[in-house]
Amino acid sequence: MDLTTLIVITTIVFIIAFAAFRLFDVKKGKKKLELERSARILPLYKKAETTVGLTAEDVLPFAQNLLTRHDTFLYLKELGELHLFPEEYHTLIKGAESSLAQWLEFPTELDACPDEIEYIKRVTIDLNGRGNVIHYEVFKYRVNPPHWATEYVWILGVVGPFFDDSNPYDFPTATFSRVSSTVDKVTPEEEVKWVHENIAMKR
Repeated sequence: MDLTTLIVITTIVFIIAFAAFRLFDVKKGKKKLELERSARILPLYKKAETTVGLTAEDVLPFAQNLLTRHDTFLYLKELGELHLFPEEYHTLIKGAESSLAQWLEFPTELDACPDEIEYIKRVTIDLNGRGNVIHYEVFKYRVNPPHWATEYVWILGVVGPFFDDSNPYDFPTATFSRVSSTVDKVTPEEEVKWVHENIAMKR
């Protein structure tokens, strides 16, 4: 075996090993995050099992928190106790905001919940020019030091697609954010167009 062949084989083995490690690392991170999310609403599980049961006061802080809002809604829906979920958070926008925060927390994305997040606008796409439309909700967010994304200041995040009859907390299949897409460089319409063409249409 000559030196060139040995180098090629070694390189291929290294790439395969790295890819396998990365896949394992991502899966491990995802599992860890899922456990953390369940643990965050553990007090609700425990209170629901008591003779007193859950109250609206118990639910409120979990609905206010970006990282527990979505899971709290789903848990109450499963229990048949959605009347306990605060009305002010039972909206498409509040659900989309929580979905974006949870997506950004994933290790392969921002790996953190934003320190600030603000709703910008809805962008609608006409699919065929005959009134068949879908909607995307656009937010801007930022993180504080020492996070590596601090330099980007306000970053755009897109959640959707939604339809005219979508309900709050319907699962948005094309939630996405390109960290380099900052409000001073990209318009909400441009970012939605990119997400629609490169994420939504490829699923």
